[in-house]
Amino acid sequence: MKTSRFLISIICCGFFFNTSNTLAEEVGPEPFAFADFTWLNGNSRQTDFPLKTKYFTGQFMLDANYVHQFKQPADHTLVGSTNSGRTNEVQVQQLGIGGDFNYENVRGRVMTQFGMYSTMTPRNDPSTTRGQGQAENAYRYLSEAYGGYHWDKWSGINLDIGLFMSYVGLCSYYNYENWVYQMSYVSANTPWYFNGARLQIHPNERTKIELWLINGWQSYGMYRESPGLGFQALYRPTGYLSFVSNNYYNESGDTLTKDRTRVHSDNSIQVKYWDAPGATISKGAFSFTADWGCENGDGVSCSNQYFFGLMAYNRLWFNNNKNAITLGGGTINNPGRYLVLAPPINGATAASGSSSFSAAPGDSFTAWDTSITFDYMPKQFITYRLEFIHREASVPYFAGAGGITPPGGNQGAPGSAVAGFAPDLMRTESRINAALLIRL
Repeated sequence: MKTSRFLISIICCGFFFNTSNTLAEEVGPEPFAFADFTWLNGNSRQTDFPLKTKYFTGQFMLDANYVHQFKQPADHTLVGSTNSGRTNEVQVQQLGIGGDFNYENVRGRVMTQFGMYSTMTPRNDPSTTRGQGQAENAYRYLSEAYGGYHWDKWSGINLDIGLFMSYVGLCSYYNYENWVYQMSYVSANTPWYFNGARLQIHPNERTKIELWLINGWQSYGMYRESPGLGFQALYRPTGYLSFVSNNYYNESGDTLTKDRTRVHSDNSIQVKYWDAPGATISKGAFSFTADWGCENGDGVSCSNQYFFGLMAYNRLWFNNNKNAITLGGGTINNPGRYLVLAPPINGATAASGSSSFSAAPGDSFTAWDTSITFDYMPKQFITYRLEFIHREASVPYFAGAGGITPPGGNQGAPGSAVAGFAPDLMRTESRINAALLIRL
């Protein structure tokens, strides 16, 4: 493996050194600028940038929410969500301050994540328990932090190194950019960030090929001794159609001690089928996503430890795109539960696991959800969102009225059993999300 890593480095370095004198030739149109793609799920609808200057485009993001969970858990804990962490109280989910730097083809981006994201995101990374450095705390308040270089070749080539967003299974990590607040399982259970290097190649204005050499599947560090490899292929032939395929391989799987490999493939299509400015229904679009993956090795195989999921959404815009309704949902099947978000029973994390929720090979887990979302968007910089979500699972998973926190608070090792306490887990959950989303 050390030899293969050395060869990868030589090949990459050789490519850039040998082509550095020619990459400034054949400059093409800016990628995806030939049409308006602000309608896409997972894409910003922002067209004006009030914080833009010559060398720096600033950005401010606020995501605040109130979640009413109908079972009203005693500890206000929400299970199985990457978008909300607590119920029946107002919370700042994310406060982001940062932006993009650009000077003489050198580029960089930084974005903070104060609020609930700063603890919810790191708790789902088990690599932080390996070695020194306290990576969980080092990256806690950052969602993006990378630098790189842009070559004026074709429609652009970028090489970035640092912490950057993953594909997140169609949807964006930032709720302002999504059609819905609570992402379905396919997006919610796939990675939200990568730490490593990416090469973005735009051979023309309609296509992007992105290559990844990263520490691992949603991890600040490596689980074992090998990096993760992957790529994205994005194609938008017209202004009303978008295809994307994300594919990933990691030798180590998602544990610190088990020798497993993991593959994952995420594929989406989005279609804008109606566009009539000024009409009662001003715009209509749908998205469809299919994911498949598996783990192999250390007693499991792709026949009994896999992930399969679907999700679909349809969105209608009204009143000159100031109002919108989105209806959709999805389903997953994940034997072995290696992608299922561990319920935080007695403070359990992805690294600790939970004595009350097994993730042993072959443990079954199937689930589905549906949602309806109402948006009011008086300006391109702000969204008021009201959303109803219903979720069901094949095993007790969601927090019931008794909650999942022992009396007196979490105690002992995270995820450990507490004498006399049993978490109140249910197979169904219904809730209402009310959110304010701002992006400048």
